[in-house]
Amino acid sequence: MKIIVIGAGAWGTALAVSAARNPSGHQVALWARDGAQAQAMHESRENARYLPGIPLPRELHVRGGDPASLLDAAAQADLLVVATPVAGLRGTLGLLQGVGVPVAWLCKGFELPDSGAVSGPHAVSVGLMPHEIQRQAAPELQAGALSGPSFAQEVARGQPTALVAASRHQTVRLALVEAFHGPTLRVYANDDLVGVEVGGAVKNVLAIATGLADGLNLGLNARAALITRGLAEMARLGLALGGRQESFMGLSGLGDLVLTATGDLSRNRRVGLLLAEGRTLDEAVQSLGHVAEGVYSARTVWQRACHLGVDMPITECVVALLDGQLKPVEAVAALMGRDPKGELL
Repeated sequence: MKIIVIGAGAWGTALAVSAARNPSGHQVALWARDGAQAQAMHESRENARYLPGIPLPRELHVRGGDPASLLDAAAQADLLVVATPVAGLRGTLGLLQGVGVPVAWLCKGFELPDSGAVSGPHAVSVGLMPHEIQRQAAPELQAGALSGPSFAQEVARGQPTALVAASRHQTVRLALVEAFHGPTLRVYANDDLVGVEVGGAVKNVLAIATGLADGLNLGLNARAALITRGLAEMARLGLALGGRQESFMGLSGLGDLVLTATGDLSRNRRVGLLLAEGRTLDEAVQSLGHVAEGVYSARTVWQRACHLGVDMPITECVVALLDGQLKPVEAVAALMGRDPKGELL
């Protein structure tokens, strides 16, 4: 199987490494936008910036260059994996719109509203999920998402991981399973693309809240409460957008939420920890050196919830915290001071 992973960040590199090591003998190419970065990775056999200390297998080909050469290679592939952040998805899908090959993205989050704005007298500008971006940018593609609880370093080291291949198209689900299912990586298929994408987006926001609580030493009871009530927020939004309840109890829902909220490799959790220390948001983001999607998608998630009339108090407090409208202790007080409610509401 010929696989091209577009985007040489930590996650794209990790999945390319995993696919190249698969016993099925895939032909895997990792495509870096920066030609100089690609050359450096090819010569050193390491992604020193994003995955230092993890060797690239000799079976993995590292490429880079202009978009025209990427399109030539893509036309010969069996699967294209887009490993850009949400902000880069629209442009990449637009580039690939004429390619008759299954496409899957790895990004989790919502696009900023102005990027996917719609026109008309009654139009409301809201942030779009990846499948909604694809519907606008390249509607003819057979596409989907690969998601679930996964830290790039662990996947690259071959530590056991389970992911979910989500798409309305069986050909995409089967291609993802064939490409990545192996001795250290299990891939489960799911046709609920909406539910999988909502889980992947909302868990990043909730991880900031959990990191904040842990940084303030609020205790394990508080952590459990945030994760559980955060899962309820995730499900409410997902159901309103057309997802299925069972997806939120799966890998991309509960699984990814638990990992991102509690694992110290989580960039979103680390943002919350740093804010609890008194760091500013800019200081917290700069110290990471990588994208923390929850920072950029929190407001968009909340705006989408408001547009649909979905109650998401934890998300609302995270947005206020990131905007500087609340201090950490004030955010906790705001959540704890809410009126009593039924658990299942």
